[in-house]
Amino acid sequence: MPQTADDMDAVAVRTWCSLALEALGREREAIDAINVYPVADGDTGTNLYLTVESAAQAVEAVFAAHETATTVPVAADAVRAMAHGALIGARGNSGTILAQLLRGMAGVLSDGHDADQLRRALTKAAAAARQAVAHPVEGTVLTVATAAAEAAGRTAADDGTAAVARAAYEGARTALEATPGQLAVLGRAGVVDAGGRGLVTVLGALVEAVSGRAPERTYVAVPATVVPVPEDCAEGGPAFEVIYLLEATDDAVDRLRTRLDGLGDSLVVVGGDGLWNVHVHVDDAGAAVEAGVEAGRPYRIRITHFGADRVHPHTEPVQRAVVVVVPGDGLRGLCKEAGATTVLARPGEPPASGELVDAIRRAHAREVVLLPNDAELRHTAAAAAEQARAEGVRVALIPTRAAVQGIAALAVHEPDRSFDEDVVAMTAAAGATRYAELAVAERQSWTMAGICQAGDILGLIDGDVAVIGEDVPETARNVLDRMLAAGGELVTLVLGEDVPDSLADALEEHVREGYLAVDTVVYRGGHQCAPLLIGVE
Repeated sequence: MPQTADDMDAVAVRTWCSLALEALGREREAIDAINVYPVADGDTGTNLYLTVESAAQAVEAVFAAHETATTVPVAADAVRAMAHGALIGARGNSGTILAQLLRGMAGVLSDGHDADQLRRALTKAAAAARQAVAHPVEGTVLTVATAAAEAAGRTAADDGTAAVARAAYEGARTALEATPGQLAVLGRAGVVDAGGRGLVTVLGALVEAVSGRAPERTYVAVPATVVPVPEDCAEGGPAFEVIYLLEATDDAVDRLRTRLDGLGDSLVVVGGDGLWNVHVHVDDAGAAVEAGVEAGRPYRIRITHFGADRVHPHTEPVQRAVVVVVPGDGLRGLCKEAGATTVLARPGEPPASGELVDAIRRAHAREVVLLPNDAELRHTAAAAAEQARAEGVRVALIPTRAAVQGIAALAVHEPDRSFDEDVVAMTAAAGATRYAELAVAERQSWTMAGICQAGDILGLIDGDVAVIGEDVPETARNVLDRMLAAGGELVTLVLGEDVPDSLADALEEHVREGYLAVDTVVYRGGHQCAPLLIGVE
Protein backbone atom coordinates (compact mmCIF):
# COMPACT_ATOMS: atom_id res chain seq x y z
CA MET A 1 0.00 0.00 0.00
CA PRO A 2 1.39 3.42 -0.89
CA GLN A 3 1.88 5.77 1.98
CA THR A 4 -0.36 8.82 2.19
CA ALA A 5 1.71 12.00 2.36
CA ASP A 6 0.51 15.54 1.72
CA ASP A 7 3.86 16.72 0.46
CA MET A 8 6.61 15.42 -1.81
CA ASP A 9 9.02 14.15 0.78
CA ALA A 10 11.65 11.51 0.03
CA VAL A 11 9.33 8.60 0.82
CA ALA A 12 6.69 10.01 -1.53
CA VAL A 13 9.28 10.34 -4.30
CA ARG A 14 10.37 6.75 -3.76
CA THR A 15 6.77 5.56 -3.79
CA TRP A 16 6.04 7.58 -6.92
CA CYS A 17 8.93 5.99 -8.79
CA SER A 18 7.92 2.50 -7.69
CA LEU A 19 4.26 2.96 -8.63
CA ALA A 20 5.14 4.59 -11.96
CA LEU A 21 7.42 1.69 -12.85
CA GLU A 22 4.73 -0.82 -11.93
CA ALA A 23 2.07 1.05 -13.93
CA LEU A 24 4.28 1.39 -17.01
CA GLY A 25 5.07 -2.30 -16.75
CA ARG A 26 1.35 -3.06 -16.97
CA GLU A 27 0.71 -0.63 -19.80
CA ARG A 28 3.98 -0.94 -21.73
CA GLU A 29 2.60 -3.12 -24.51
CA ALA A 30 -0.55 -1.01 -24.94
CA ILE A 31 1.54 2.15 -25.22
CA ASP A 32 3.94 0.49 -27.66
CA ALA A 33 0.93 -0.52 -29.78
CA ILE A 34 -0.22 3.08 -30.37
CA ASN A 35 3.25 4.51 -31.09
CA VAL A 36 2.96 6.12 -34.55
CA TYR A 37 4.73 9.46 -33.98
CA PRO A 38 7.43 10.66 -34.54
CA VAL A 39 8.44 7.19 -35.80
CA ALA A 40 6.09 4.21 -35.89
CA ASP A 41 8.61 1.87 -34.25
CA GLY A 42 6.39 0.58 -31.43
CA ASP A 43 8.77 1.22 -28.53
CA THR A 44 7.45 4.27 -26.63
CA GLY A 45 6.07 2.24 -23.72
CA THR A 46 9.26 0.24 -23.47
CA ASN A 47 11.44 3.36 -23.57
CA LEU A 48 9.39 5.06 -20.86
CA TYR A 49 9.59 1.94 -18.69
CA LEU A 50 13.38 1.75 -19.05
CA THR A 51 13.74 5.45 -18.27
CA VAL A 52 11.63 5.24 -15.10
CA GLU A 53 13.40 2.03 -14.12
CA SER A 54 16.70 3.90 -14.14
CA ALA A 55 15.16 6.73 -12.09
CA ALA A 56 13.72 4.29 -9.54
CA GLN A 57 17.06 2.49 -9.17
CA ALA A 58 18.82 5.77 -8.48
CA VAL A 59 16.31 6.63 -5.75
CA GLU A 60 16.63 3.16 -4.22
CA ALA A 61 20.40 3.63 -4.13
CA VAL A 62 19.94 6.79 -2.06
CA PHE A 63 17.73 4.93 0.41
CA ALA A 64 20.15 2.01 0.54
CA ALA A 65 22.92 4.40 1.57
CA HIS A 66 20.78 5.41 4.57
CA GLU A 67 19.91 1.90 5.72
CA THR A 68 22.28 2.02 8.68
CA ALA A 69 21.10 5.49 9.72
CA THR A 70 18.02 6.33 11.78
CA THR A 71 16.60 8.84 9.26
CA VAL A 72 15.37 8.59 5.68
CA PRO A 73 16.99 10.68 2.94
CA VAL A 74 15.86 14.28 2.58
CA ALA A 75 13.53 15.11 -0.30
CA ALA A 76 16.20 17.03 -2.19
CA ASP A 77 18.46 13.98 -2.37
CA ALA A 78 15.60 11.78 -3.59
CA VAL A 79 14.37 14.11 -6.35
CA ARG A 80 17.88 14.81 -7.58
CA ALA A 81 18.60 11.09 -7.72
CA MET A 82 15.35 10.54 -9.60
CA ALA A 83 16.24 13.17 -12.17
CA HIS A 84 19.82 11.97 -12.57
CA GLY A 85 18.74 8.35 -12.92
CA ALA A 86 16.23 9.27 -15.60
CA LEU A 87 18.83 11.34 -17.44
CA ILE A 88 21.46 8.62 -17.66
CA GLY A 89 18.91 5.91 -18.43
CA ALA A 90 16.67 7.81 -20.87
CA ARG A 91 15.67 5.80 -23.95
CA GLY A 92 14.12 7.07 -27.15
CA ASN A 93 12.39 10.33 -27.88
CA SER A 94 9.73 9.83 -25.20
CA GLY A 95 12.13 8.73 -22.49
CA THR A 96 14.43 11.67 -23.14
CA ILE A 97 11.55 14.14 -22.84
CA LEU A 98 10.34 12.45 -19.65
CA ALA A 99 13.85 12.76 -18.23
CA GLN A 100 13.76 16.49 -18.86
CA LEU A 101 10.31 16.75 -17.24
CA LEU A 102 11.63 15.02 -14.12
CA ARG A 103 14.74 17.18 -14.15
CA GLY A 104 12.58 20.31 -14.34
CA MET A 105 10.51 19.15 -11.38
CA ALA A 106 13.59 18.24 -9.36
CA GLY A 107 15.03 21.71 -9.80
CA VAL A 108 12.06 23.13 -7.89
CA LEU A 109 11.24 20.30 -5.47
CA SER A 110 14.81 20.19 -4.19
CA ASP A 111 14.12 23.59 -2.57
CA GLY A 112 10.78 22.59 -1.02
CA HIS A 113 8.10 19.98 -1.40
CA ASP A 114 4.71 21.37 -0.43
CA ALA A 115 1.70 21.93 -2.72
CA ASP A 116 2.89 25.31 -3.98
CA GLN A 117 6.30 23.88 -4.88
CA LEU A 118 4.60 21.04 -6.77
CA ARG A 119 2.64 23.60 -8.82
CA ARG A 120 5.85 25.41 -9.62
CA ALA A 121 7.65 22.15 -10.37
CA LEU A 122 5.06 21.05 -12.93
CA THR A 123 5.23 24.44 -14.63
CA LYS A 124 9.02 24.37 -14.72
CA ALA A 125 8.97 20.81 -16.05
CA ALA A 126 6.66 21.63 -18.96
CA ALA A 127 8.74 24.66 -19.94
CA ALA A 128 12.03 22.75 -19.67
CA ALA A 129 10.73 19.95 -21.88
CA ARG A 130 9.70 22.36 -24.61
CA GLN A 131 13.08 24.05 -24.51
CA ALA A 132 14.81 20.69 -24.90
CA VAL A 133 12.96 19.83 -28.11
CA ALA A 134 14.34 21.52 -31.20
CA HIS A 135 10.94 21.81 -32.93
CA PRO A 136 8.03 21.34 -30.50
CA VAL A 137 4.86 19.85 -32.00
CA GLU A 138 1.37 20.14 -30.52
CA GLY A 139 -0.59 16.98 -29.90
CA THR A 140 2.39 15.29 -28.28
CA VAL A 141 3.61 14.70 -24.75
CA LEU A 142 4.65 18.37 -24.65
CA THR A 143 1.01 19.43 -25.00
CA VAL A 144 -0.04 16.99 -22.29
CA ALA A 145 2.68 18.25 -19.93
CA THR A 146 1.65 21.87 -20.48
CA ALA A 147 -1.99 21.05 -19.80
CA ALA A 148 -1.03 19.25 -16.59
CA ALA A 149 0.93 22.28 -15.38
CA GLU A 150 -1.87 24.69 -16.25
CA ALA A 151 -4.48 22.57 -14.46
CA ALA A 152 -2.28 22.35 -11.37
CA GLY A 153 -1.82 26.11 -11.48
CA ARG A 154 -5.58 26.66 -11.33
CA THR A 155 -5.94 24.87 -7.97
CA ALA A 156 -6.79 26.93 -4.90
CA ALA A 157 -4.01 28.33 -2.76
CA ASP A 158 -5.05 26.22 0.21
CA ASP A 159 -5.28 22.96 -1.74
CA GLY A 160 -2.84 20.29 -0.63
CA THR A 161 -0.35 18.29 -2.65
CA ALA A 162 -2.84 15.52 -3.39
CA ALA A 163 -5.31 18.01 -4.89
CA VAL A 164 -2.60 19.58 -7.03
CA ALA A 165 -1.41 16.19 -8.28
CA ARG A 166 -4.95 15.08 -9.08
CA ALA A 167 -5.66 18.31 -10.97
CA ALA A 168 -2.49 17.81 -13.01
CA TYR A 169 -3.52 14.23 -13.79
CA GLU A 170 -7.02 15.23 -14.87
CA GLY A 171 -5.67 18.10 -16.98
CA ALA A 172 -3.21 15.76 -18.65
CA ARG A 173 -5.87 13.14 -19.30
CA THR A 174 -8.19 15.71 -20.90
CA ALA A 175 -5.35 16.97 -23.09
CA LEU A 176 -4.45 13.42 -24.08
CA GLU A 177 -7.98 12.81 -25.35
CA ALA A 178 -7.63 15.82 -27.65
CA THR A 179 -4.33 14.81 -29.25
CA PRO A 180 -5.86 12.94 -32.24
CA GLY A 181 -7.43 16.23 -33.32
CA GLN A 182 -4.16 18.14 -33.00
CA LEU A 183 -1.79 15.82 -34.84
CA ALA A 184 -2.99 14.46 -38.17
CA VAL A 185 -1.06 11.19 -38.02
CA LEU A 186 -2.75 10.34 -34.71
CA GLY A 187 -6.18 11.13 -36.11
CA ARG A 188 -5.64 8.89 -39.14
CA ALA A 189 -4.46 6.02 -36.95
CA GLY A 190 -7.27 6.56 -34.45
CA VAL A 191 -4.97 6.73 -31.41
CA VAL A 192 -3.88 9.18 -28.75
CA ASP A 193 -0.24 10.20 -28.47
CA ALA A 194 1.79 7.35 -26.99
CA GLY A 195 4.22 9.58 -25.09
CA GLY A 196 1.32 11.60 -23.72
CA ARG A 197 -0.38 8.47 -22.52
CA GLY A 198 2.82 7.43 -20.79
CA LEU A 199 2.97 10.79 -19.01
CA VAL A 200 -0.64 10.41 -17.86
CA THR A 201 0.35 7.02 -16.42
CA VAL A 202 3.29 8.58 -14.56
CA LEU A 203 1.08 11.37 -13.19
CA GLY A 204 -1.49 8.80 -12.09
CA ALA A 205 1.25 7.15 -10.06
CA LEU A 206 2.06 10.56 -8.53
CA VAL A 207 -1.56 10.92 -7.41
CA GLU A 208 -1.47 7.51 -5.78
CA ALA A 209 1.88 8.22 -4.11
CA VAL A 210 0.71 11.42 -2.37
CA SER A 211 -2.94 10.50 -1.72
CA GLY A 212 -2.82 6.73 -1.19
CA ARG A 213 -5.56 6.26 -3.77
CA ALA A 214 -5.09 5.49 -7.45
CA PRO A 215 -7.11 7.64 -9.87
CA GLU A 216 -9.49 6.18 -12.39
CA ARG A 217 -7.50 5.17 -15.45
CA THR A 218 -9.49 5.44 -18.67
CA TYR A 219 -8.18 6.44 -22.07
CA VAL A 220 -9.89 7.11 -25.36
CA ALA A 221 -8.80 6.27 -28.87
CA VAL A 222 -6.73 3.29 -27.76
CA PRO A 223 -7.08 0.18 -29.94
CA ALA A 224 -7.35 -3.30 -28.47
CA THR A 225 -4.65 -4.51 -30.85
CA VAL A 226 -1.66 -3.04 -32.62
CA VAL A 227 -2.80 -0.28 -34.97
CA PRO A 228 -1.92 -0.37 -38.66
CA VAL A 229 0.91 2.03 -39.38
CA PRO A 230 -0.24 4.94 -41.55
CA GLU A 231 1.48 5.06 -44.91
CA ASP A 232 3.14 8.38 -44.18
CA CYS A 233 4.80 6.80 -41.10
CA ALA A 234 5.80 3.54 -42.71
CA GLU A 235 8.45 4.99 -44.99
CA GLY A 236 10.56 8.09 -45.24
CA GLY A 237 12.41 9.96 -42.54
CA PRO A 238 15.92 9.39 -41.24
CA ALA A 239 17.25 5.85 -41.09
CA PHE A 240 18.94 5.91 -37.66
CA GLU A 241 18.19 6.84 -34.09
CA VAL A 242 21.32 8.03 -32.28
CA ILE A 243 21.44 8.43 -28.50
CA TYR A 244 24.41 9.14 -26.26
CA LEU A 245 25.37 10.67 -22.94
CA LEU A 246 27.65 13.66 -23.32
CA GLU A 247 29.97 15.46 -20.97
CA ALA A 248 30.21 19.00 -22.32
CA THR A 249 29.86 22.70 -21.47
CA ASP A 250 26.67 24.68 -22.08
CA ASP A 251 28.26 26.62 -24.94
CA ALA A 252 29.44 23.46 -26.66
CA VAL A 253 25.96 21.95 -26.36
CA ASP A 254 24.40 25.04 -27.94
CA ARG A 255 26.67 24.56 -30.95
CA LEU A 256 25.89 20.83 -30.96
CA ARG A 257 22.14 21.52 -31.13
CA THR A 258 22.63 23.67 -34.21
CA ARG A 259 24.82 21.03 -35.85
CA LEU A 260 22.47 18.13 -35.14
CA ASP A 261 19.40 20.10 -36.15
CA GLY A 262 20.92 20.38 -39.60
CA LEU A 263 21.63 16.65 -39.76
CA GLY A 264 18.21 15.23 -38.90
CA ASP A 265 15.04 15.59 -36.87
CA SER A 266 13.40 14.56 -33.56
CA LEU A 267 16.27 16.35 -31.82
CA VAL A 268 16.04 16.38 -28.03
CA VAL A 269 18.93 17.45 -25.81
CA VAL A 270 18.33 17.31 -22.07
CA GLY A 271 20.46 17.75 -18.98
CA GLY A 272 22.80 20.38 -17.61
CA ASP A 273 25.63 20.87 -15.14
CA GLY A 274 28.04 19.25 -17.57
CA LEU A 275 26.05 16.06 -18.31
CA TRP A 276 23.60 15.76 -21.21
CA ASN A 277 21.51 13.13 -22.94
CA VAL A 278 21.39 13.60 -26.71
CA HIS A 279 18.72 12.05 -28.95
CA VAL A 280 18.35 12.58 -32.71
CA HIS A 281 17.11 10.80 -35.85
CA VAL A 282 19.58 11.03 -38.74
CA ASP A 283 20.65 9.36 -41.95
CA ASP A 284 24.34 9.77 -41.14
CA ALA A 285 24.84 8.22 -37.72
CA GLY A 286 28.59 8.70 -37.89
CA ALA A 287 28.23 12.44 -38.36
CA ALA A 288 25.93 12.66 -35.32
CA VAL A 289 28.49 10.89 -33.16
CA GLU A 290 31.34 12.99 -34.56
CA ALA A 291 29.40 16.11 -33.63
CA GLY A 292 29.27 14.82 -30.07
CA VAL A 293 33.02 14.19 -30.08
CA GLU A 294 33.60 17.78 -31.17
CA ALA A 295 31.34 19.05 -28.38
CA GLY A 296 32.76 16.98 -25.54
CA ARG A 297 32.98 13.35 -24.47
CA PRO A 298 30.14 11.14 -25.73
CA TYR A 299 29.65 7.67 -24.22
CA ARG A 300 26.96 4.98 -23.94
CA ILE A 301 26.41 5.51 -27.64
CA ARG A 302 23.37 3.67 -29.02
CA ILE A 303 22.61 3.54 -32.75
CA THR A 304 19.42 1.85 -33.95
CA HIS A 305 18.54 1.36 -37.61
CA PHE A 306 14.81 1.86 -38.06
CA GLY A 307 13.20 -1.16 -39.72
CA ALA A 308 16.43 -3.14 -39.95
CA ASP A 309 18.58 -5.34 -37.78
CA ARG A 310 21.07 -3.56 -35.59
CA VAL A 311 24.65 -3.91 -36.72
CA HIS A 312 26.49 -6.26 -34.36
CA PRO A 313 30.23 -6.56 -33.88
CA HIS A 314 32.17 -7.90 -36.85
CA THR A 315 32.29 -11.46 -35.56
CA GLU A 316 29.61 -13.67 -37.05
CA PRO A 317 26.63 -14.12 -34.66
CA VAL A 318 25.52 -17.61 -33.69
CA GLN A 319 22.04 -18.64 -34.72
CA ARG A 320 20.48 -19.16 -31.27
CA ALA A 321 21.28 -18.70 -27.59
CA VAL A 322 19.56 -18.97 -24.22
CA VAL A 323 19.79 -16.24 -21.58
CA VAL A 324 18.98 -17.40 -18.05
CA VAL A 325 18.56 -15.53 -14.76
CA VAL A 326 19.99 -17.65 -11.93
CA PRO A 327 19.74 -17.15 -8.14
CA GLY A 328 23.19 -18.47 -7.22
CA ASP A 329 26.72 -19.19 -8.44
CA GLY A 330 26.15 -22.94 -8.46
CA LEU A 331 23.32 -22.78 -10.97
CA ARG A 332 25.25 -20.18 -12.91
CA GLY A 333 28.00 -22.71 -13.54
CA LEU A 334 25.48 -25.39 -14.42
CA CYS A 335 23.73 -23.20 -16.98
CA LYS A 336 27.03 -22.04 -18.46
CA GLU A 337 28.03 -25.67 -18.97
CA ALA A 338 24.78 -26.12 -20.88
CA GLY A 339 25.79 -23.25 -23.16
CA ALA A 340 23.55 -20.53 -21.71
CA THR A 341 24.43 -16.91 -21.05
CA THR A 342 23.65 -16.15 -17.41
CA VAL A 343 22.56 -13.17 -15.32
CA LEU A 344 23.10 -13.51 -11.58
CA ALA A 345 20.20 -12.44 -9.35
CA ARG A 346 21.85 -11.64 -6.05
CA PRO A 347 19.79 -11.88 -2.84
CA GLY A 348 17.64 -8.75 -2.61
CA GLU A 349 19.03 -7.37 -5.89
CA PRO A 350 16.94 -8.50 -8.88
CA PRO A 351 18.56 -7.67 -12.21
CA ALA A 352 17.38 -4.59 -14.09
CA SER A 353 16.20 -4.73 -17.67
CA GLY A 354 19.47 -3.14 -18.77
CA GLU A 355 21.39 -6.13 -17.38
CA LEU A 356 19.14 -8.49 -19.30
CA VAL A 357 19.61 -6.51 -22.51
CA ASP A 358 23.37 -6.56 -22.00
CA ALA A 359 23.24 -10.35 -21.53
CA ILE A 360 21.26 -10.74 -24.74
CA ARG A 361 23.92 -8.70 -26.54
CA ARG A 362 26.69 -10.80 -24.97
CA ALA A 363 24.98 -13.92 -26.26
CA HIS A 364 25.64 -12.49 -29.73
CA ALA A 365 22.92 -14.50 -31.45
CA ARG A 366 20.24 -13.83 -34.04
CA GLU A 367 17.68 -15.71 -31.91
CA VAL A 368 17.50 -15.68 -28.11
CA VAL A 369 15.31 -17.52 -25.62
CA LEU A 370 15.02 -15.54 -22.38
CA LEU A 371 14.27 -17.36 -19.09
CA PRO A 372 13.66 -14.84 -16.22
CA ASN A 373 13.01 -17.56 -13.59
CA ASP A 374 11.13 -15.15 -11.32
CA ALA A 375 7.51 -13.97 -11.44
CA GLU A 376 8.59 -10.54 -10.20
CA LEU A 377 10.78 -10.08 -13.28
CA ARG A 378 7.95 -10.40 -15.79
CA HIS A 379 7.76 -6.68 -16.64
CA THR A 380 11.53 -6.23 -16.52
CA ALA A 381 12.11 -9.20 -18.82
CA ALA A 382 9.38 -8.08 -21.22
CA ALA A 383 10.94 -4.63 -21.51
CA ALA A 384 14.40 -6.13 -22.09
CA ALA A 385 13.02 -8.44 -24.78
CA GLU A 386 11.34 -5.51 -26.52
CA GLN A 387 14.54 -3.47 -26.43
CA ALA A 388 16.54 -6.36 -27.91
CA ARG A 389 13.94 -6.83 -30.66
CA ALA A 390 14.36 -3.16 -31.54
CA GLU A 391 18.04 -3.93 -32.04
CA GLY A 392 17.27 -6.69 -34.53
CA VAL A 393 17.39 -9.77 -32.28
CA ARG A 394 14.55 -12.28 -32.39
CA VAL A 395 13.66 -12.87 -28.73
CA ALA A 396 11.23 -15.35 -27.21
CA LEU A 397 10.38 -14.73 -23.56
CA ILE A 398 9.34 -17.90 -21.71
CA PRO A 399 7.68 -16.72 -18.45
CA THR A 400 9.48 -19.10 -16.09
CA ARG A 401 8.65 -18.29 -12.48
CA ALA A 402 11.41 -20.25 -10.72
CA ALA A 403 14.94 -21.48 -11.36
CA VAL A 404 13.82 -25.12 -11.48
CA GLN A 405 11.47 -24.29 -14.35
CA GLY A 406 14.40 -22.70 -16.16
CA ILE A 407 16.50 -25.83 -15.62
CA ALA A 408 13.69 -27.95 -17.07
CA ALA A 409 13.41 -25.68 -20.10
CA LEU A 410 17.16 -25.63 -20.68
CA ALA A 411 17.29 -29.43 -20.48
CA VAL A 412 15.12 -29.81 -23.60
CA HIS A 413 16.70 -26.97 -25.57
CA GLU A 414 17.84 -28.10 -29.01
CA PRO A 415 19.35 -25.37 -31.21
CA ASP A 416 19.10 -27.56 -34.31
CA ARG A 417 15.30 -27.42 -34.18
CA SER A 418 13.39 -24.51 -35.70
CA PHE A 419 13.13 -21.54 -33.34
CA ASP A 420 9.38 -21.91 -32.86
CA GLU A 421 9.61 -25.66 -32.18
CA ASP A 422 12.40 -25.12 -29.68
CA VAL A 423 10.45 -22.41 -27.84
CA VAL A 424 7.31 -24.59 -27.73
CA ALA A 425 9.28 -27.55 -26.30
CA MET A 426 11.02 -25.38 -23.69
CA THR A 427 7.75 -23.68 -22.71
CA ALA A 428 6.06 -27.04 -22.30
CA ALA A 429 8.88 -28.37 -20.12
CA ALA A 430 8.79 -25.29 -17.89
CA GLY A 431 5.01 -25.38 -17.64
CA ALA A 432 5.06 -29.04 -16.62
CA THR A 433 7.36 -28.30 -13.68
CA ARG A 434 5.82 -27.41 -10.33
CA TYR A 435 8.14 -25.42 -8.11
CA ALA A 436 8.66 -24.88 -4.41
CA GLU A 437 11.14 -23.28 -2.08
CA LEU A 438 11.87 -23.15 1.62
CA ALA A 439 12.17 -19.84 3.42
CA VAL A 440 12.65 -18.64 7.00
CA ALA A 441 9.82 -16.49 8.41
CA GLU A 442 11.11 -13.07 9.47
CA ARG A 443 8.12 -12.17 11.66
CA GLN A 444 4.76 -13.41 12.85
CA SER A 445 2.22 -13.19 10.04
CA TRP A 446 -0.84 -14.74 8.46
CA THR A 447 -0.27 -17.18 5.61
CA MET A 448 -2.34 -19.52 3.46
CA ALA A 449 -1.26 -22.31 5.81
CA GLY A 450 -2.06 -20.46 9.05
CA ILE A 451 -0.13 -18.19 11.39
CA CYS A 452 3.65 -18.46 11.34
CA GLN A 453 6.11 -17.22 13.93
CA ALA A 454 9.48 -15.60 13.38
CA GLY A 455 12.03 -18.35 12.69
CA ASP A 456 9.53 -20.88 11.35
CA ILE A 457 10.44 -22.71 8.15
CA LEU A 458 7.94 -21.98 5.38
CA GLY A 459 7.34 -24.28 2.45
CA LEU A 460 6.07 -22.30 -0.55
CA ILE A 461 4.53 -24.25 -3.43
CA ASP A 462 3.94 -22.35 -6.67
CA GLY A 463 4.46 -19.12 -4.76
CA ASP A 464 2.03 -19.69 -1.86
CA VAL A 465 2.84 -20.83 1.68
CA ALA A 466 1.59 -24.41 1.93
CA VAL A 467 3.59 -25.81 4.87
CA ILE A 468 4.79 -24.31 8.17
CA GLY A 469 7.47 -26.35 9.94
CA GLU A 470 10.04 -26.15 12.68
CA ASP A 471 13.09 -27.34 10.73
CA VAL A 472 14.26 -27.68 7.15
CA PRO A 473 14.23 -31.51 6.78
CA GLU A 474 10.70 -31.93 8.14
CA THR A 475 9.32 -29.07 6.08
CA ALA A 476 11.08 -30.29 2.93
CA ARG A 477 9.59 -33.79 3.32
CA ASN A 478 6.10 -32.36 3.80
CA VAL A 479 6.48 -30.14 0.73
CA LEU A 480 7.66 -33.09 -1.37
CA ASP A 481 4.74 -35.23 -0.21
CA ARG A 482 2.25 -32.54 -1.18
CA MET A 483 3.83 -32.02 -4.58
CA LEU A 484 4.20 -35.73 -5.40
CA ALA A 485 0.63 -36.51 -4.35
CA ALA A 486 -0.39 -35.20 -7.78
CA GLY A 487 2.21 -37.41 -9.50
CA GLY A 488 5.65 -36.79 -10.92
CA GLU A 489 8.58 -38.38 -12.69
CA LEU A 490 11.56 -36.28 -11.65
CA VAL A 491 12.39 -34.32 -8.51
CA THR A 492 15.00 -31.56 -8.74
CA LEU A 493 16.65 -30.32 -5.53
CA VAL A 494 18.79 -27.17 -5.49
CA LEU A 495 20.66 -26.74 -2.19
CA GLY A 496 21.82 -23.42 -0.78
CA GLU A 497 25.45 -23.02 0.25
CA ASP A 498 24.81 -23.61 3.98
CA VAL A 499 22.68 -26.74 3.51
CA PRO A 500 24.57 -30.02 4.19
CA ASP A 501 24.73 -32.83 1.63
CA SER A 502 23.08 -35.06 4.21
CA LEU A 503 19.78 -33.27 3.60
CA ALA A 504 19.88 -34.17 -0.08
CA ASP A 505 20.69 -37.77 0.81
CA ALA A 506 17.77 -37.94 3.23
CA LEU A 507 15.32 -36.41 0.77
CA GLU A 508 16.48 -38.72 -2.03
CA GLU A 509 15.86 -41.68 0.24
CA HIS A 510 12.43 -40.31 1.18
CA VAL A 511 11.45 -40.05 -2.50
CA ARG A 512 12.90 -43.45 -3.36
CA GLU A 513 11.05 -45.23 -0.54
CA GLY A 514 7.73 -43.50 -0.96
CA TYR A 515 7.37 -42.94 -4.69
CA LEU A 516 8.25 -45.68 -7.15
CA ALA A 517 9.74 -44.71 -10.53
CA VAL A 518 10.44 -41.12 -9.40
CA ASP A 519 14.05 -40.05 -9.96
CA THR A 520 15.87 -37.34 -8.03
CA VAL A 521 18.63 -35.02 -9.24
CA VAL A 522 20.56 -32.70 -6.91
CA TYR A 523 22.40 -29.44 -7.70
CA ARG A 524 24.38 -27.06 -5.55
CA GLY A 525 22.96 -23.54 -5.93
CA GLY A 526 25.64 -21.71 -3.99
CA HIS A 527 24.77 -18.37 -2.36
CA GLN A 528 21.02 -18.02 -2.95
CA CYS A 529 18.09 -16.59 -1.00
CA ALA A 530 16.34 -19.91 -0.31
CA PRO A 531 18.01 -22.80 1.54
CA LEU A 532 16.26 -25.25 -0.79
CA LEU A 533 14.56 -25.09 -4.19
CA ILE A 534 12.40 -27.99 -5.35
CA GLY A 535 11.03 -28.86 -8.75
CA VAL A 536 8.71 -31.71 -9.70
CA GLU A 537 8.23 -32.67 -13.33
